[in-house]
Order: sequence, then structure tokens, then C-alpha cells
Amino acid sequence: MWVTSSTELALTPTCLALGKFDGVHRGHKRVIEPILPTSQNEIRGEWQSGGKKEISNIYGESTFTANSSLPSSHTYSTVVTFNPHPQEYFTGKPRAWLTPMEEKIEQLRSLGVEQLVMLPFDKILCALSPEDFVERILVEQLQAARISVGEDFRFGSRRRGTAQDLQFIAARYNIPVNIISLETQGSTQIDNSGKEERISTSLIREILATGNMEKANELLGRSYALIGKVVTGEQIGRTIGFPTANLQIPKDKFLPRKGVYAVRVSILNDVSNKYEYHCLGVMNIGSRPTVNGANLSVEVHLFDWAGDLYERTLKVRMEKFLRPEQKFSGLEALKNQIKQDCINAKIFFGSEL
Repeated sequence: MWVTSSTELALTPTCLALGKFDGVHRGHKRVIEPILPTSQNEIRGEWQSGGKKEISNIYGESTFTANSSLPSSHTYSTVVTFNPHPQEYFTGKPRAWLTPMEEKIEQLRSLGVEQLVMLPFDKILCALSPEDFVERILVEQLQAARISVGEDFRFGSRRRGTAQDLQFIAARYNIPVNIISLETQGSTQIDNSGKEERISTSLIREILATGNMEKANELLGRSYALIGKVVTGEQIGRTIGFPTANLQIPKDKFLPRKGVYAVRVSILNDVSNKYEYHCLGVMNIGSRPTVNGANLSVEVHLFDWAGDLYERTLKVRMEKFLRPEQKFSGLEALKNQIKQDCINAKIFFGSEL
């Protein structure tokens, strides 16, 4: 997938999906679907034929130039988002993401998206009227042939432009705009009111903060995951018979509720650059009050694993919240609770063990 923050380097013409897409959840996928190639096999076959020129994008990923073997009529399925997040720009405060950039790229690539364009959200972009945004960015620079947005999409100076405005303005350039109705899920409200609520990034964040992984994963359409490299910890778990891998999680990753979780863990093969080893286990997110921990840590204990994990990258899929973080009277009490946590996780996973 080609990734760029410059419209001058974008592969054109394009079929565009516009939005912030943090989380790449079920609602986002509905917005993206209309701009995907009708036949992924056909597209891949064209890329594998002769005459292509391989280059690397700003993330060091292999991709293909616009003058590759793709036919001139080909339009690139392109997600257009904003960097930084508009909320970060206006408040000046950093934002924790459900999908930091590397994760977002991975999720979009898995859907079949060919290109990600991250528009610099700055004073110049903020000042553009809805008409100028369409003409200068979407038409002149990205050469949009088709556009897809959610019905709550807003754009242009002071967010004056609506999805319907986009449809009207784009029609002047003979560009069709798909307006996707918001995806809803019955009884998703945290207060259990039973009211249908639209699937949104903010709702998923609220649910993750309560530890309800089953509901959060349902709205995402996949398991929420933490990805990080194993670094040296204090090795206290090893002394009580439960060795743990201490994960270094990106600072801009949104962390769910503190506590213990039943998890599925995949280990990255550094040679193939694929996650090839899969285990079950338990994970703790917290400050380890029993041993007077001062900093937040993420530690994973794998069932039936004896290899060295230092410097390895793990992908931890969170499946079930088992209990909140708590302080125990000592290491023996902590050991007994971890033993019970493992039993509870194994009961949850059932026949998979």
C-alpha cells in the first residue's frame, strides 16, 4: 500500500473514502467498501506482470509508481485522512489512538486499500471553504473519480460542509458521491438503556474504558489488540512461577481499563515479518501496586511457552476482562490470584486449549 502525506506524490486518479478512520471499525469499513477494486485478484495479477517499477514510500514499504503496469484507466482505491487529528490541532493536546498509524496502515491494507493519503491538517487546510477543498484537493490534486463518506462527514472552514454539500459540489465536476448511512448496533449504550446507538470511535473508547471487550470487539469487527516489543522488566513474575513479557506499547495507543485480561498472543517472525506463532495467555495492565510499582506497565504471561521473547514483537488480542487491578497482601497472595486468573482464562478459551 502506498502511504504519503503529500498530494503531489499521490497515485492518481483515485476513488476516495474521506474521514478520520481511527479504529477502522465496522462503520468505517462500510464507508471504505464502495471505493475498493471490484476484483482484488485482477488487480494483484496486474501488479505481478512486467513493466513495474518498485520503490519505497515514506514508511519504507514496497509499492509501485503511477507509471507501472497498471492500465491508464485504473483508479487507486484511496483513503484520505488528516494528520494531526483535528482535535489535536485545535486543542494542542496529544490524542491516544485506537489505531496508531502503523496499525491503521495494517488494517487498511487488509481491506484491500491501495493508498493512504494523510492531508496535513494545518492553517491552510482549515481556511479552505468547502468549495475550495473539493476543487483544489479532491479534483485538482487527487483527481477523484468517485467519493465515499459517512453521513456525518464534515469538511471545510469551521466544518461548514456536510456530506450533502460534498455531493452537490462534486456533481459540478461529474464526481459521484456515496453517502453511507451510519452503522448502528442495538443496545450498545453503556447504561444498558437498550437504545440503538451509532458505531463510533468515541463509543468504542468508552466501552474499552469499562473493560467490556466482547462488546468493543463486536463493534470493531475484530479483537482489540496491543502491539509492542518485549523489553526487560523487573522479572518479579519469574520468581513466583509466572514469567511475563513486559511490552513497550506506543505512547499514542489507547489503553483499555486497568486489570487482567484473557488474551490471544501472536509472535512476529523477524525473518518473514509475519505473525506465525500463536499462544493463549493472560495480560495485566496496571501499575503493580502489590510491589509498589510507580509506572503503568503491560505484562503478558503465555501458557505453554518456554522460549526467549526479549526484543520480539507481540500482538496481543484482548478477548475477556477477568478482573480489575488490585493490591494484594504479598507475593504469595498475588501468586495465588494469578493462578486463578490463568484458570479463569482457560475456562473462557475452553476447547481451544
